[in-house]
Amino acid sequence: MPIHLTTAQPSDAPTIARLLGDLLQGIMAAIGTRAFAFSLVETEARTRAWLEDGSYIVLLAWEGDVAVGFLALSECRALYAEGLIGIIPELYVCPDRRSQGVGRALVTEAKRVACSKGWTRLEVTTPPLPQFDRTLAFYTRQGFTVSGGRKMKVDVR
Repeated sequence: MPIHLTTAQPSDAPTIARLLGDLLQGIMAAIGTRAFAFSLVETEARTRAWLEDGSYIVLLAWEGDVAVGFLALSECRALYAEGLIGIIPELYVCPDRRSQGVGRALVTEAKRVACSKGWTRLEVTTPPLPQFDRTLAFYTRQGFTVSGGRKMKVDVR
């Protein structure tokens, strides 16, 4: 069955939250660390609110009426990038649909959205390496290049 893409609506929040939970569980299982706190209820509410206010764009990949992947986009400003950029905070394809062009289709559509919004680039951070070397290779095949050191964070709440 062919894959088709849609731009998520607030009513898709439960589907996106479920897929995000699968993504985070997969990362934590691979690295052996509880790196993320996750609440399905809170994530669904946050997703719905951000889709409603337009601060988050989510592209959904469907096989029939089953969501098999998603890519999230958020706008950011960066002086070093000479303007507005898009950040891909999450990209997930269900394990049984990987290597079938779903991720490529999502990234291709994300590039189209970025162009339509006048963003100068898209940026993404991979999950931890070396456990996710395949993810790095995927992004490289999609035209992304390594542009810096490591992603770092500090919790402020």
